[in-house]
Amino acid sequence: MGEVAEFPVDDEEAGRAKRIEALRRRIAAVPARGEEQSVARGRVETASDRILPVPDPLAELLPQGGLARGSIVSVSGATSLLLGMLASVTASGGYAAVIGQRRLGLLAAAEMGARLHRLAVIPDPGPDPVEIAAVLLDGIDLVVLGLGGASVPPSRARAVAARVRSKQSVLVVTDGRWEGAHVRLEARVDGYRGVDGPGRDRLCATRLSVRAHGRAFPPSATRVEVCADRSAVEWTSAERNRLEDGRFRKAVR
Repeated sequence: MGEVAEFPVDDEEAGRAKRIEALRRRIAAVPARGEEQSVARGRVETASDRILPVPDPLAELLPQGGLARGSIVSVSGATSLLLGMLASVTASGGYAAVIGQRRLGLLAAAEMGARLHRLAVIPDPGPDPVEIAAVLLDGIDLVVLGLGGASVPPSRARAVAARVRSKQSVLVVTDGRWEGAHVRLEARVDGYRGVDGPGRDRLCATRLSVRAHGRAFPPSATRVEVCADRSAVEWTSAERNRLEDGRFRKAVR
């Protein structure tokens, strides 16, 4: 399944400057962005080079069919949304980092196709996770920042947004308040397939309702199914699987 890189930033004896310097050394060891997908000399950059991929059913919600480099995305609700993004980006050759998300299911991400050797995990970033995220933007394609319920001051959010633009990364923020996000994605669990009652049968699929809205496009929504088989977890469009509606149990709220 590969190894997950973990940055040791929770050493109580190490000062803040030493922790930041340790992160910089680790980032320097990561191959340069796009190094493994070398571009032929003289090739003109295409639109796809400026977009990070997302699971196919989510692409229709976003104006450019993915996450635009240099943007900040706010994500709330079902964690499957984050896992799907991590899987899509690392499977396509990109690098990702997750900050402050101790309970994120890396096994589920791997089953969706994530390449864990391209994923850095910092479960305990210390008192200033925003600064850790700002450092990781230099060299990492997708940085997921769990705010732990905190609200980031607008002045600091603008400074980080400028760094996101200059480094052409994507910052995904969750579990907190961040003003000025370019895109907001919200997901909720609508139902399950394969579970008839307590302790009975095997969970085969989860149905999500996903809503997207942003600065440059009107709100849109869709329903997707996260389906598990014996070897993988796949994303499919629930709108194309209406015959399956009767087999889903509604989620209890």
